[in-house]
Amino acid sequence: MIIFGTKGYLYQLAILTLVCGRCGNPAAHTLRKRVTKFSLFFIPLFPVSTKYATQCTFCGAEERVTQDQAERLQSQSAAGQGPHISTHPSQQQYRP
Repeated sequence: MIIFGTKGYLYQLAILTLVCGRCGNPAAHTLRKRVTKFSLFFIPLFPVSTKYATQCTFCGAEERVTQDQAERLQSQSAAGQGPHISTHPSQQQYRP
């Protein structure tokens, strides 16, 4: 008998301040990486899929991002290049 399947792993890569595309508030967003791995006899062997997403801590909206966007956001967060990074530059609003 061969036992096989998949298992998901969730990694939190960074916490960023972004302008939410849904609620429009500048709020903290978590950048997450979800990896699904194939397992044989309950031992994870190799990744089957990898997905990246940001989630707004204000309204809970989740938005999928590409690997390039996730790496760019993570590097900007690590470099400390300003507190406000936005994935939606066209939806930014100035609020005095």
